[in-house]
Amino acid sequence: MGQFKTAEITQMTRELDPSRLINSASGGNFEMDGTKVVGDIMDLHNYPDPVMPDPKIFGEANILVLGEFGGLGLPLEGHTWQQKDNWGYQSFSTQEELKARYMILLEDLVELIPKGLAAAIYTQTTDVEVETNGLMTYDRQVIKIAVEELRKAHEKLYK
Repeated sequence: MGQFKTAEITQMTRELDPSRLINSASGGNFEMDGTKVVGDIMDLHNYPDPVMPDPKIFGEANILVLGEFGGLGLPLEGHTWQQKDNWGYQSFSTQEELKARYMILLEDLVELIPKGLAAAIYTQTTDVEVETNGLMTYDRQVIKIAVEELRKAHEKLYK
């Protein structure tokens, strides 16, 4: 899948810049060095619900990350790349439905933080072509969940 020489490239990267953390395999195709993933980060991708790498296996030696989750689709007429056949990992008809499901995903994240989850990345910031998974439409004209509501909802992730 386009991933070659992971261990060698990770080592070369570390030698070029030892000050940075390395995510050598975002989402899968991990190479192991004993009980540790090559690189510093164990990064899973899961849709739509948040999950995390098993901290009993990977938590001692790796930073645990959910590199992609969400993918909640909401095509808004007049704001898509194409008029039909748009796509999301889970699709909704209204902004209210989307927001309700998004808030559930955030609650699930809150439960993972004390278990060792260090980071999570929602897919995606904006719609792209046929994917309507963004929090903003393809044309950047509509924010699907109000910014102030998002800010307030995310506060719980930082307490």
